[in-house]
Amino acid sequence: MTDAFGGIFGLLILALDIWAIISVVRSDSSTGKKALWVLLIVILPVLGLIIWGIMGPRGNRPDERNLRP
Repeated sequence: MTDAFGGIFGLLILALDIWAIISVVRSDSSTGKKALWVLLIVILPVLGLIIWGIMGPRGNRPDERNLRP
């Protein structure tokens, strides 16, 4: 039973990390800051996700498809 819980927890962390990385890449931050945030999230998945959630950049760049008339 504990193995199933660990697997579900691992998949949840993986999904949240992917979401965080996409959000960082879509943000308006500089390329260097984006690279540092992505490295932090990849190297320290749980702690990096928590730190990003508190202090990280958000994906606030408008989608190019929405800019067309």
